[in-house]
Amino acid sequence: MTVPTRPRIRRTSRGFTLIEVMVVVGIIGILAAIAYPSYRDYVVRGRLVDATNGLSTMRADMERHFQDNRDYRTVGAFVTPCARNVGTRTFGDFVVTCSVGPTLTTYTLAATGGVGSVVNGFVLSVNELDQRSTVAPSGWTTCATRWITKKGDPCL
Repeated sequence: MTVPTRPRIRRTSRGFTLIEVMVVVGIIGILAAIAYPSYRDYVVRGRLVDATNGLSTMRADMERHFQDNRDYRTVGAFVTPCARNVGTRTFGDFVVTCSVGPTLTTYTLAATGGVGSVVNGFVLSVNELDQRSTVAPSGWTTCATRWITKKGDPCL
């Protein structure tokens, strides 16, 4: 006579093995090491637009002032963009400063990246002749003849 046997109950898996978890962690680490620097450069490129837009706006304001007054200084009610409060000269993470030359017919505008922001170390500038320059942190190109708005752009 045979003894009836009970059917075996298979244990179901209740999670992942350590190897599976470590493989996933490794893949995430590799992706993060590749993706984060690219994303950071993308964010910086987006913020540099604030500087170029701000400098272009301020330059146009300076030229309008020059058309009316034949120089770049503040005269009576005619206030140059340089003399405005700092709030109107702030564009995103950049503050635009200006200096008028000794002949009163020259100026330089400079947009400086804010301390603690991703654009810290950037200084973009332009003058009355529309000559542009870029001072950039390490890893970016510094250029005396144009604005650099993308990592790796050459200074032509």
